[in-house]
Amino acid sequence: MTAAPRIPPVVDASWLTSHAPGGGTGPHVVLADVRWYMTDPDGSAAHAAYAEGHLPGAVYVDLDAWLAGPATATDGRHPLPHPDVFARGMGSLGIGDDTTVVAYDDAGGVIAARLVWMLRALGHDAALLDGGFFAPEVRAWAGGVTTDVVARRPTTFTPRPWPVELLATLDDVAPGGRDDAAVVLDARPAERYRGEGADVDPRVGHVPGAASVPCRENVDERGHLLPVETLRERFAAAGVTAAAVEAGDVVSMCGSGVTACHTLLALEQAGLGRARLYPGSWSQYAATALPAATGA
Repeated sequence: MTAAPRIPPVVDASWLTSHAPGGGTGPHVVLADVRWYMTDPDGSAAHAAYAEGHLPGAVYVDLDAWLAGPATATDGRHPLPHPDVFARGMGSLGIGDDTTVVAYDDAGGVIAARLVWMLRALGHDAALLDGGFFAPEVRAWAGGVTTDVVARRPTTFTPRPWPVELLATLDDVAPGGRDDAAVVLDARPAERYRGEGADVDPRVGHVPGAASVPCRENVDERGHLLPVETLRERFAAAGVTAAAVEAGDVVSMCGSGVTACHTLLALEQAGLGRARLYPGSWSQYAATALPAATGA
């Protein structure tokens, strides 16, 4: 199994002060701005938000370009990119084999979690910045925001295959195919889980037997991750135990495999271990003829 990173999955501004000389922008620590919006198909709004103001030294990471492969009917809206593509993107941003990455967004970390999970899955040191872009203490630590263009020197990021032990497939979550001990966590908002209203995917509803644990409820109204004990209680209510995670029986999914990564980081931060990601998530499942459930 891929070696675990040496830093926790979520860090705060005080951690950066202690561990990142130069305010987090030293030669071996990179701040990454991973803003992305579902209503912004061409990424123009996210790019504009970065240009209008970002944390000093932060590079912009384009989710669609570097953190996902092409959308297909069989693989879903945001399949994992080919390792060579991910490596090329990271290297072009100045993120190398020995770089520590601290990522943020303006959505409580649910988008930036994709980059953090991908790096950690490969054994790199990466963490979410607790509170993210709007947290007052983060802006105070950074001395405000800047519009300065950040261009880091390209470096080498060695391609590595995605670790199969941290991934789940359609067969792993499908009723009748998954193990009886499997716990499937659906990170989408509760109304999408219940199948209320229209959806961006072919069908509404959820995988039968999956538990609704919305990732946006892993954080408080200020965008900070909930206390460890509260997180553990949330996951316990969904049937998650550390033993189940260790056995590979816990799988996180969402609409397309992006925000599901926030659940995985929250599980790890809560001391429950490293669960598995279902990259295709509902966007892949909904394109099949497999049964779907609606309601609570």
